[in-house]
Amino acid sequence: MRLFLLPLLLLAAATARAEPASAKALLPLFELAGIHLLCEQSTPLLQRGQNEAEQKRLAQLFAGETFCLELAKRVAARFDAQQSEQARERLDSPLARRFTAAERAVGEEPDGLAEYRQRLQQQPPRGARLALVKRLDAAARTTELASLLRYEVGKTQALLALRARGENLDEVELQAQTQKQAEAIRQSSEQAVETFMFYAYRQMPSDQLAEYAALYEHASVSQLLAISLEEVPQLFAERREQLRKTARRP
Repeated sequence: MRLFLLPLLLLAAATARAEPASAKALLPLFELAGIHLLCEQSTPLLQRGQNEAEQKRLAQLFAGETFCLELAKRVAARFDAQQSEQARERLDSPLARRFTAAERAVGEEPDGLAEYRQRLQQQPPRGARLALVKRLDAAARTTELASLLRYEVGKTQALLALRARGENLDEVELQAQTQKQAEAIRQSSEQAVETFMFYAYRQMPSDQLAEYAALYEHASVSQLLAISLEEVPQLFAERREQLRKTARRP
């Protein structure tokens, strides 16, 4: 009888592992992984140059909390509870908190970053350190996140400009019209991200930088970022469709 129980126990364990993640439980992970910045920064970036009525409409469509919660619900459908816990253990670890503190410190001394950028142009970093920064950027998908935000905001602003002239484009046409800017956006984002990382982590030993990159390379964290990057464009596209259906306000 015990032989028959073994497959049943294995099946039960597999089912337990496949328990869906909670959308609300993912929200703290979004903040730890930097995904929440996509939600928070979309509205202020989109509102630039728009009249007051348009700004209000964009604030409603791209409200940060609502946007992030909807993203979390979509990610949760493809991300189980065990993966969520594994990602939390890594993103909220002492090592991750030290690096996060270093990142936040940059905002307290923005002039220092500008000066450091000039210094890097004169004295490029060593190859080994550069390789570590590139590894971390690739693992944390930082350039991809920044590029995606800038590109989707740019597409939306292009649609708004067209509608102001009485024109319109569907998503396929809009994609074709804006695709040329995608590579330029990625290149400039990559340069900005690398400079930021060199400056923020300048006092961090290389072995800790490698450990931090490995943290993001873990399957759970990597999957969280990959799914989020896949879902964000659809959220923007759905909101652009709502803009198409709404008459522009003076």
